[in-house]
Amino acid sequence: MSDIEKIINEAWENKKDISPDSDKSIIDAVNETIEHLDQGKIRVANRQSDGKWVTNETAKKAILLSFRTNKMTTTSGPYSVWYDKVGFKTAGWTEEDHKKAGFRYVPNGMTRKGCYIAPGAVLMPCFINIGAYVGEGTMVDTWSTVGSGAQIGSNVHLSGGVGIGGVLEPVQAAPTIIEDNCFVGARAEVAEGVIVRKNSVLATGVFLTASTRIINRDTNEIMIGEVPEGSVVVPGSLPSKKPGGPSLYCAVIVKQVDERTRSKTSINELLRS
Repeated sequence: MSDIEKIINEAWENKKDISPDSDKSIIDAVNETIEHLDQGKIRVANRQSDGKWVTNETAKKAILLSFRTNKMTTTSGPYSVWYDKVGFKTAGWTEEDHKKAGFRYVPNGMTRKGCYIAPGAVLMPCFINIGAYVGEGTMVDTWSTVGSGAQIGSNVHLSGGVGIGGVLEPVQAAPTIIEDNCFVGARAEVAEGVIVRKNSVLATGVFLTASTRIINRDTNEIMIGEVPEGSVVVPGSLPSKKPGGPSLYCAVIVKQVDERTRSKTSINELLRS
């Protein structure tokens, strides 16, 4: 990828001049990077051995440049015609292609070219955007969305109507990340580069952004931007500093995940087969 990275980084410095008529080497470098994302060979962010997530800026640059190198085209479906610069991941796939990819894909779902879906994943009618990563055995339930570049781990359950925010700009900004074995309750929202560490459970209606205060009920510790490993999080509120003033939304860690919690949030294995 070193030559491709060099071409993309140089093109990024002149991004205002990039177009579908740019040099073939630029077009090829962008397309190849998108293809590598699509196949899971590279990711928008990678977890290091120390647990830190490092953003792949070159991959994000390629995604953004693709909106300049790609032309608007129409794509026909069973009930509509779309007009966009990003194609569908599974457009033109045969049954053998689906078997090789190894994930289950229910009608009316939407996966854009450049997202990766690992074997064993189950996609209900949902939306997976370019640059996103969905790990093995994960279920993305009905009307859930996984935004641009978001990283979803293995054996995660995104319940109905969950929103995982995408982050493409600025290129150095970390994407939203849900690590392995997490459960995200219905209508919950996680955005702005928040990290939910592995084995955590977010209750229905939890909203997490980069500025949301996350409070440990037992210790009163206040944190932002990251849910610690194995946490059970519910919606809460902070009282106003002024008597009679409005309270402020927060998220509350009420306990660590235990067997009782896990039994309530696990996915039936029959749904994965």
